[in-house]
Amino acid sequence: MPIATVRGVHLNYEVLGERGPWVALNPGGRRDKEGVRPVAERVAAAGYRVLIHDRRNTGLSDIVIDGQDSEYEIWSDDLHELLRQLGGLPAYVGGSSSGCRTSLLVALRHPEAVKALMLWRVTGGEYACNRLAEQYYGQYIEPAKQGGMAAVCEMEHWSERIAANPKARAQLMSLDPAHFVQVMEHWRSYFLRDVDKPVIGATEEDLRSVKVPCCVVPGNDWTHGRATGVKASELLPDSELHILFPKDEDVPLAVDAWDDPQKQAELADILIGFLNRVSAATPA
Repeated sequence: MPIATVRGVHLNYEVLGERGPWVALNPGGRRDKEGVRPVAERVAAAGYRVLIHDRRNTGLSDIVIDGQDSEYEIWSDDLHELLRQLGGLPAYVGGSSSGCRTSLLVALRHPEAVKALMLWRVTGGEYACNRLAEQYYGQYIEPAKQGGMAAVCEMEHWSERIAANPKARAQLMSLDPAHFVQVMEHWRSYFLRDVDKPVIGATEEDLRSVKVPCCVVPGNDWTHGRATGVKASELLPDSELHILFPKDEDVPLAVDAWDDPQKQAELADILIGFLNRVSAATPA
């Protein structure tokens, strides 16, 4: 797969489709680009060039534990620069959960770069903020303090990264554990401070400032509650709301529901319909 050097970091990426308007789709959690491939392939088959990539600290891309911004702001700036290098700006940008945050932040930080947004499994609220702060960052702090980076390497996410990409171990082991802990605490603080915001990473004012068309597909679990997606759609000035799951499941994460091939096909149809409408209304 191609590797791009983006802001000093090596990012693994792939472009599906050879012609048509540019689309960037981003998976949720810390999943690699394969997490969004089924939907991306359908969008590409509908006549779009679709960029999927492993964000830093995921997949086969470099591990870089550093930065003054939140990790999702760093991801958004990386995506903007990767699209710029590929000649893909402005683009239609979208994603699920953490990919949703990444996409929204591209629009907020680089409004000229985004033609429309596709946001599914939107995250917000006290439960999501606390759970994700621990999942992404908090769980690694005490092991790093007690066992250094060797202990971190043994933990699930990082051991999977090492298994997929052996150079990841050297990148992790080169880190000062104290610095690793400092960055984890800093990145965790962004989630904890967003408890009262409508969505993680954006205020009501931020959402109202988005000028491009938006397609919102709410989630269906405690972390991605339907009400959060509905509220985001109400605040975004030019938004259309699509309900893929009519009821929330009584579980922290309903991952299997979204990985179901039939539901992925339905989601892709929603996104393709939105893209076709928006692109038809946009001057060439």
